[in-house]
Amino acid sequence: MTSFALRACLQATALATLLACCTLAQAAQEVPTADPYQNDDAWLCRPGHEELCRAPSDVTRVAADGALAVDSHAPAQLAPIDCFYVYPTVSRDPHGNAPLAAGPAERRVVAAQFAPFAAVCRAYAPLYRQLTLANLEGRLTGRGDDGNPELAYRDVLTAWQHYLQHDNHGRGVVLIGHSQGARILARLMQETLDGKPEQSLLVAAIIPGYGVEVPKGKDIGGTFQHIPLCSKTDQMGCVISYATFRAETPPPPSAHFGRTQTEGMEVACVDPTTLTTGALDMRLPTEHMAGDSTSAAWATLAASVKTPFYALPGVASVQCVHDAHGSYLALSNLPRATGDIRPTDLPGDVVVRGNVLYSWGLHPVDINLLLGNLIDFVGRHSRAADAVAHAAPAGTTSAQARP
Repeated sequence: MTSFALRACLQATALATLLACCTLAQAAQEVPTADPYQNDDAWLCRPGHEELCRAPSDVTRVAADGALAVDSHAPAQLAPIDCFYVYPTVSRDPHGNAPLAAGPAERRVVAAQFAPFAAVCRAYAPLYRQLTLANLEGRLTGRGDDGNPELAYRDVLTAWQHYLQHDNHGRGVVLIGHSQGARILARLMQETLDGKPEQSLLVAAIIPGYGVEVPKGKDIGGTFQHIPLCSKTDQMGCVISYATFRAETPPPPSAHFGRTQTEGMEVACVDPTTLTTGALDMRLPTEHMAGDSTSAAWATLAASVKTPFYALPGVASVQCVHDAHGSYLALSNLPRATGDIRPTDLPGDVVVRGNVLYSWGLHPVDINLLLGNLIDFVGRHSRAADAVAHAAPAGTTSAQARP
């Protein structure tokens, strides 16, 4: 399969996930006692301050003959559940930790990964002092590590506590994160939800691109002691986690995802298509469509699609694989009908100086390859919560009214 890289900002987002493999053994620094999340400027998305998450997330679906069909997706006006998102490493600040300020990279990744969920839930996305790309480069090149992961975690924890105290009001919530964001949310769940009363608020956690561990053949234990992996469409309070690789290039021994060294454990793999329609429902960012490719098929597509996202229905499928290579979500091309003019080289590889880094798999598009499925899963729970809420006595919270 011909491969091409996504544009620099999406590649940088993916490469930064090496942070998930790096130790957190750093001394914690004291965080400010004042709560910065009282201010709207500390949020990328929040009801009343959510321009990024109120924009349309329309999708152009490209048929085999090149015909285009646009699916419109407007933000919900009164969603009954919330989504709380922690973005991956994107900051280009030259220091080890980013400031609490929104740059173009933070805005782009929220628009690409999270804003479409606003169609089914109220959207919350805090800024945080994440470990930066500069910090990652220092780690990779041996120039040193001047970042403090505890600052990043403490910011997200503070934002979460602020949300619970001032915004939640007993509503069900979906946690969504990728890469560094997924790692932080996993720790947040361990410390504040797993086996605690607040676990009742959890509708689901969507945290791909991080090695959630479970005992082999089990759906609970390991990373979380009381929160299982999702296995049914209507299951509540569960976790969706996976790492995507092309079927023909499974995780190598050097893979950053899909493998674990913990005895008796495997990395969780939950296939979102089995929880929804059964078919892969991708929503890839149109601005990254052409990547480095010069193929006529991609050039034609890039010129014709005018929506923020595009999809190529019926070109690929996914399934969880558990084998000697690890535990991962394998992407396979489907047979093409005669006359199918769509590109065959789906994007997602990490490419450095012209070389595909197979150890990263399709990490740049972990979320977007399955974004439609993930939104559908959350939407089903949102509609169920809405139906139950309308049937429940006045004053019942969404958590109390959960089916």
